[in-house]
Amino acid sequence: MTRPVFLVGPMGAGKSTIGRMLAQRLEAEFHDTDQVIEARTGADIPWIFDVEGEAGFRDRETSVLDDLAQYQDVVIATGGGIVTREQNRHILQAAGTVIYLTASIDQLVNRTYKDKKRPLLQVDNPREKIVELYTVRDPLYRSVADYVLVTDGRSPKYVVQHIAEYLQR
Repeated sequence: MTRPVFLVGPMGAGKSTIGRMLAQRLEAEFHDTDQVIEARTGADIPWIFDVEGEAGFRDRETSVLDDLAQYQDVVIATGGGIVTREQNRHILQAAGTVIYLTASIDQLVNRTYKDKKRPLLQVDNPREKIVELYTVRDPLYRSVADYVLVTDGRSPKYVVQHIAEYLQR
């Protein structure tokens, strides 16, 4: 492994959890784009959304993705909306291997409904918002993905094993 491995997918698909475990398995560094943005900004994602709006956050996200794409031997968990920008999709495809982690709407709702750190889900009907985001983003995730893996009912260990096997091919 030298090229980055990018994990893409909706909020709640398991990108951060799987990413940490996969990096450990591959003896690689792990980075989460949202955590890098927070570290560089000195503020959390909800604050960035409040002050700069989604466009300001997406600008920061593109900058971080472009930087991390230069690394070698790294696993990168991306934010759920990273694929909404064409520039980001080009970076993902050109720089590394892209793994799309997906899950059913029920799983995504169950995994995210209590999380106050997800600005896009701070609405009256989070399930409806998840369906809306999934409908728009699923084709974008698929367009950049080298490998698609459903995480429903599967342990992180199982998912990591399958990704590692795919990467060895």
